[in-house]
Order: sequence, then C-alpha cells, then structure tokens
Amino acid sequence: MSAVTTRSVAQDEAGLRLDRWFKRHFPDLGHGRLERLLRTGQIRVDGRRVKAGDRIEPGQVVRIPPLTVKDAEDGGGERPRPPVSRSDAEALQARVIHRDDEVLVINKPAGLAVQGGTNTSRHLDGLLDALRFDALERPRLVHRLDKDTSGVLVLARTAFAAGRLTEAFRGREVRKLYAAVIVGVPNPLGGRIDLPLAKEAGPHGERVAVVGEEGLKATTLYQVLDTVGDQAAYVHLSPLTGRTHQLRVHMAALGTPILGDRKYGGAKAALPGMDETPQLHLHARRVVVPHPRLGQVDVSAPLPPHMMATCDWLGIEPPPANGPFPGDED
Repeated sequence: MSAVTTRSVAQDEAGLRLDRWFKRHFPDLGHGRLERLLRTGQIRVDGRRVKAGDRIEPGQVVRIPPLTVKDAEDGGGERPRPPVSRSDAEALQARVIHRDDEVLVINKPAGLAVQGGTNTSRHLDGLLDALRFDALERPRLVHRLDKDTSGVLVLARTAFAAGRLTEAFRGREVRKLYAAVIVGVPNPLGGRIDLPLAKEAGPHGERVAVVGEEGLKATTLYQVLDTVGDQAAYVHLSPLTGRTHQLRVHMAALGTPILGDRKYGGAKAALPGMDETPQLHLHARRVVVPHPRLGQVDVSAPLPPHMMATCDWLGIEPPPANGPFPGDED
C-alpha cells in the first residue's frame, strides 16, 4: 500500500480485537510493527487513537497508513513470498473443482504439503497467490490434508468465509468421505472405529498411536465396497473427528493398513506382485460443507492416477463419490 486508506469494519467482525482484525486483513504485518503504528497514532479507529486489544464494531472506520514489505520484516511477520512460477500457477489453477465468490475447492495432488515445515520449502500455502483470480484477498486455508493424501481441499476467498468455514470444520458440521485401498479385508465389512489417539516421540520422529483413555477421542466410520479375495479391499472412510493421521492409524489398528502407508503399516502396507513401493492410497473423495452465505457446497474429486492404476490392476471398479456415506445405510 502506498497511501493512507480507510476500511470499514464488516458485520461479521463485531467484537473482534483490533490486532486480530489486522491479522485477518494484513497477515504479513508483524505484531511489533503494528504496535509501533498504534503508538504513533498512524492507525486510528473513527479518528481516535486505539490499542491492539481494543474491540471493534461494525461500521467503524479503520485508518490504515502506507504498509510496505519492510513492515512485515521489521515486525517479525512473514517475509515476502517468492512469486509463483507460471507453470506452478497453471498446474494449480487446473486443479480447481469449485469456485464462487466465497469458496474455492481444489483437488490437491499427492506429494504437495499444505503448509511449510522442516525441510519443506515448497507447499500449497506458498502458492496461494496463484488462486486469487479476480479476488482482492489471498485465499486462506481452513483445513488440512496430509502431504501424501490427495483430494478435496477447501479454501476461503474472503475473511468472512474463512471465519464461517473454520467454525464449520471445528464444529463438525462438515461431512468428509475418503476413498482408500487397504491391504487385507476387515471383519466386519463396515462399522465404527472408536480408538483414542495421541502423538508419541519415536526413533524415527513423531507418530500417532492408539492409546488408552488419556488419548484424544477419535472416531471413524468405514464401509468396504469391493474386495479382492482376502488380499485387498476398496473402502470408504468417514472421520467424525479430525485427528492427525486418524484414518491411517485406525485402519492399521484393524490389521488392514492403507496400501503404501509404510509409516503405520510397515512392510504389511504392500501387495505381492506390485512392481515398486506404492504411493499412499488415501484420497479425500468428497466434502459437504455449509456455504458461508447460503446453502452448501457438495464437491468431489476424481481418484488420482496411481489409485486408478491400482484399482485396474486389482480388477476393482471404484463406485461414484455421490453415494451414501459410511453409516448412512444404518
């Protein structure tokens, strides 16, 4: 920003702390720099000096001084993101499966991390400028998928949508359907898995394990849709909670790990006769989420090539994604 501007507080921002309002609208502005702008009176609300913890109300006008890249660096905020390459932008835009004024949904490829971390420099969060399209705001993440899990990922295109969608995911108003190829066939062929989970440190890094009552509640519904003798099965999974690696740990706990899941299935997560170590065969197939304004978004993503190839090799014909969720038949 190169000049003083003003912005009105929206209806859905009633009672929000001023520092959190700035975090929503200017995520690259560091807190230290924000405090200095407040102390010197460069940021005002309705013409008055304010503090970071003051609450704002709809209709109030926020004075915003010129903000530069240096503001983010001096304030301890995020450093400027490198520009997205044309090839990356085109590849990501081709994966959009739903777009409206508030919501964007992509079919995330396996192998792309959602956010950065140790030894992870390339991730979706760093590529989101490619998905602005005609919007003024940068899309926001509202939920996550594992790096090696492909499929439906929902993004918010506005601050208002981000708040509503985050609440929906946290409040379990969202229905999620995953498709997986597993090694072995569970008995029974459908049901409910209630096994508490907790993160544990290990010789090869942190992992999630089934624990006793001290763990976090974790519930998964599952339904076997096709089998290959007792060798493998195609299943639909519906998590009722959102724990890290929940589906992978729960299926391994049944003795039927997800194909390619070496972390939780070890050597058992492979099928005899496969030419090479398989990728993880877990795909976010469908999501039904309340729309931030009206109605709902019901979107599905086709299976990735590696899962289609495995299904073809096994003689499995994947069912459509718009069928019942596990447990709906009960």
